[in-house]
Amino acid sequence: MTSQYLPQQKTRTALVLFLKGVATPVLLYFDNPQAVYMEMKQLMKNPSPVLVEKEANGPVKRIAFVSTQISGVVLQEEAYV
Repeated sequence: MTSQYLPQQKTRTALVLFLKGVATPVLLYFDNPQAVYMEMKQLMKNPSPVLVEKEANGPVKRIAFVSTQISGVVLQEEAYV
């Protein structure tokens, strides 16, 4: 009964990118974060360096890095109003 009075929480999925030589992770928002996540995982498996350029929707609008600098990538779900 109390759930009808609580505001509906929306969730969005962000891509968290960990790069070598960067102290903090980079939080990126995409229209299809699962596809970008799979692309980053494939790039991590490739030993040859590839220049990656992405356009995001959040505060970070554009990012470029070399694929060999990726140390990790995760998807994060977060609630927002």
